[in-house]
Amino acid sequence: MLVHRRLVAALLSLTLVACGGSALGGVEDDSLDTQESALATVRVRLMAANITSGNLQSYDPGHGTRIFQGTQPDIVMIQEFNYGDNSASAIRSFVDTAFGSTFSYYREGGAQIPNGVISRWPILAAGEWDDNQVSNRDFAWARIDVPGPKDLWVVSVHLLTASSSVRNTEATNLVNFINANVPAGDYLAIGGDLNTDSRSESCFSTFSQVVSTASPYPADRNGNTNTNASRGKPYDHVLVDADLRQYQTATLIGASSYASGLVVDTRVHSPLSEISPALSGDSGATNMQHMGIIKDFLIPSDTTGASVTVGSPNGGESWVGGSAHSITWTASGVTNVKLEYTLNGSTWTTITSSTAASAGSYAWTVPSSATTAAKVRVSDASSSTLSDTSNASFTITVSDGGGGGTGGVFINEVLVNEAGSAVSGEFVEVVNTGSTAVDLSGWTISDASSVRHTFASGSSVAAGGAVVVFGGASGIPSGLANAVAASTGSLGLSNSGDTVTVKNAAGTVVDTATLSSGVSGTDGVSANRSPDVSSSGSFALHTSLSGAVGSSSPGTKADGTAFGGGGGGGTPSDAITSESEDNGTAATADGRVAASTNVSGAISSSADADWFTFTVTAAGTVTVTLTISGSADLDWYLYSEADTSTYLARGYTASNPEQGSYSVSTPGTYYVRVVGYSGATGSYTLNVSGAGVSP
Repeated sequence: MLVHRRLVAALLSLTLVACGGSALGGVEDDSLDTQESALATVRVRLMAANITSGNLQSYDPGHGTRIFQGTQPDIVMIQEFNYGDNSASAIRSFVDTAFGSTFSYYREGGAQIPNGVISRWPILAAGEWDDNQVSNRDFAWARIDVPGPKDLWVVSVHLLTASSSVRNTEATNLVNFINANVPAGDYLAIGGDLNTDSRSESCFSTFSQVVSTASPYPADRNGNTNTNASRGKPYDHVLVDADLRQYQTATLIGASSYASGLVVDTRVHSPLSEISPALSGDSGATNMQHMGIIKDFLIPSDTTGASVTVGSPNGGESWVGGSAHSITWTASGVTNVKLEYTLNGSTWTTITSSTAASAGSYAWTVPSSATTAAKVRVSDASSSTLSDTSNASFTITVSDGGGGGTGGVFINEVLVNEAGSAVSGEFVEVVNTGSTAVDLSGWTISDASSVRHTFASGSSVAAGGAVVVFGGASGIPSGLANAVAASTGSLGLSNSGDTVTVKNAAGTVVDTATLSSGVSGTDGVSANRSPDVSSSGSFALHTSLSGAVGSSSPGTKADGTAFGGGGGGGTPSDAITSESEDNGTAATADGRVAASTNVSGAISSSADADWFTFTVTAAGTVTVTLTISGSADLDWYLYSEADTSTYLARGYTASNPEQGSYSVSTPGTYYVRVVGYSGATGSYTLNVSGAGVSP
C-alpha cells in the first residue's frame, strides 16, 4: 500500500464533507499534572466509541446517537461507522444529528465495519493505514487543526478478537505507521475498540512506544474501569502521547467530575439528566457490546480571539420547573461568564453574574414558570458584547404544588400479586391531580430492589390524568390507552410486601408507597389509595373501597370512571386507539395518534403496512414506541408530511419494544409506518410521545 496515494484520495474525499466550526471547549486549570500558562487554554474532549446497537452493526437504532448527544465530545474515534445506506448524505445526516452540522468527519471507504473520525475542528488531512490482520477495516487516521500551535493526530482503531498475539501484531504495524508519518512535535491519540482481555496484554507495551498506557484509567459512576457489555474486561481505550497527557484534566459531566475520565454506561450513570437525551437502557441495548470512553484535556491556545458558545439548553428541550439541570457552554479567551435566562424572549433574569468560564457547566434549578419560549444566554462577565444565546426556545413544564414540578403526581394504585402467574400483569398507576401536564422524561419507578422502569424522553401525564406501567406488554389490557410496559421488562414486585418509589429526572423522590403483605398477597386484587385519588390516603385492597368496580382499575378511577372528569386523562375525541384498514399509504393513514396514547394494530400479511398520522405543535423530541405481542419482528419508520418517501428515523432491530427518538425542528404533521420484517406478521401497540406532540 502506498501511504501517499491514500492521503491524496482522503484529501479529495474531504471536499465532500463539511468543515468543522470554531466553537471551542471550556477552560479549566485542573489537569493531572498542574499546568500554568500565560496562554489561554481550550478544553478538548476525546472519545473512543464502538457503541452501535441492533443487528446490523450500525448507529441506526439511535442508542449510540443519544449517548453522543448527551456527552458532547469534541473529537470521536468511532468504530463500526455505519448509518442508513452509508451514502454521503446518510453519514452527513448522522453526524449532523449526533454532533452538529459544523462537525467534520472522515470515514474509511470499502470497509464492512469502517473506522472513522468526527471532529469539531477542521480535519486537515485523513486516510487509512492498512491493518493486514483483518479484511473488513483498517486504521483510520486524521490530522486535526485544534486550537494552539500544534496539530492533533488521531487514529481510530478496531483490533481483532482472535488472540492477544494478533492484537500485538496489529499494534506493532500501527506503531510503525505512526513513527513514519506523525511529526514528533504534534499531539497524538489512539482510540477505539482494542478488544483487550486485560491491561497486561503485550499490545500495551507495544503502544507505549508512542502513547502512554499507564494508569489512572477512566471509570464509571461506580468506579468500574472495564468497558465490555458485561463490564468485566477493558476493551476500549483513549491513549495519548506524553505531549497531550500532560494536559489531561478532570472530565466534567453536568455537576459531576471524573478525575481520570469517564466510562459512559447509561445503566449506572446518575443523575441521568446530566447526559440527556440518553436513556438508562441505551448502554444495555441489543448488541451494544462496548461502553464509550471519554478523556478531557486543556491544551494551550495561541488564539487571541475570544468566544463563548451555549451548549445546553440549546433549543427543543423540555425541562420540569424546579428540577436540576446543567447549563453548559464552551469558551475561549474568557475568564468568567455571566449566565441569564428569559421566559419570553425579551426579559432577561440573571442566574449568576460571574462564574469561571473554565468550568463549562453550571448547576441550575429550573424556574417553576411554564413557558415554551425559554432561552439561556452566556456572556463574557467583563464584556456583554461577547455572548451567545440558545439557538432555539426550550419548554418548561410545571404542575400544582411546587416541589420541582411534582406536587400533583403520586402513586394511586399498585397490583403486586397479579391474577394467575403472568407477572406481566403487575402494574403501578401514577396520577396527576395538578392543573397542568407534567413531563415524565427520565423519571423512574423502583421497587425495594432496583429501578424497574425509566420513562422515555417526551413522556408526560396529563392534568387530571394517569399513566400505568405494567410488568410487560402482554399484561396491558386491550384498549387501555394510557399504559406502557416496564422498560426493564418487569416490575418484580414481591407478594409478601414491597416499597414502590417514583423519582423525577433529577433523582428526587416524588412519592413512595409502602405496601404491606395485607394489601399485596391477594391474587389479582390491587392495593388502592383510600379514598381513591388521594395523595394522603392509605393503601387498602381495591375490593374494600366503596363503589369500586372489579378487583383492580388500571387507568381509570376505582369506580370505573375516567380520570380528568371523563376527559382530562382519557383519549381526545378525534384521536384513535386502534387501526382501521385500509391504512396502507400515507394518503389513507389512520389518525390522529394522540400524545402518549396507545394505539393497537396488526400486520396481517407480508404485504401489509400500517400508516398513522400525528401532529407536532412545537419543536422537540418525539419518541416512538412499538410494543409487539409475541415473537414477531415488526419495525417502524418516521416521516414528515413534506417527504413520505424518505424516513427521518426508524426502529428496525429485533428489540421489543422497538423504541427510538427523533428531534423535530418544525411543527406540523408527521407519519409512522409499521411493517413486518422479512414478511413477519403479528399484533402490536403503537405509542408516540413528546412534549410537542398534540394530546
